[in-house]
Amino acid sequence: MTQARFFGFEKLDVYHLSVEMAADVYRVSGHFPQDERFGLTNQLRCAATSVTLNIAEGAGRDSRKDFAHFLTQARGSTYEVASGLQLAVRLGFVLQADTQAVHEQAQTIAAMLSALARNLKAEA
Repeated sequence: MTQARFFGFEKLDVYHLSVEMAADVYRVSGHFPQDERFGLTNQLRCAATSVTLNIAEGAGRDSRKDFAHFLTQARGSTYEVASGLQLAVRLGFVLQADTQAVHEQAQTIAAMLSALARNLKAEA
């Protein structure tokens, strides 16, 4: 998708990866049982969306310390996605092979968020 980037967070690779992961979570969770619509499906989608939103919100804060805090929140939501997918596999909602790519994205995103937060704290 090509569009003008007006906000600082739109320049961050981790932001774009988190948007991709959220879209993939929506795709994978779309195959969950209908009666999970307000359970694990919703929880996973909220967690995945929270990653992107926390990156954006943190970038809009007035200090590096605040931004680092929101990145830490985003990392927690990334862990929540990984955990929720493991639960979905255990419950038989999805095959592990179908969650592998999202799990790998989550690992990459968590590492990037940690590194960025560390750098911001060091500069503060």
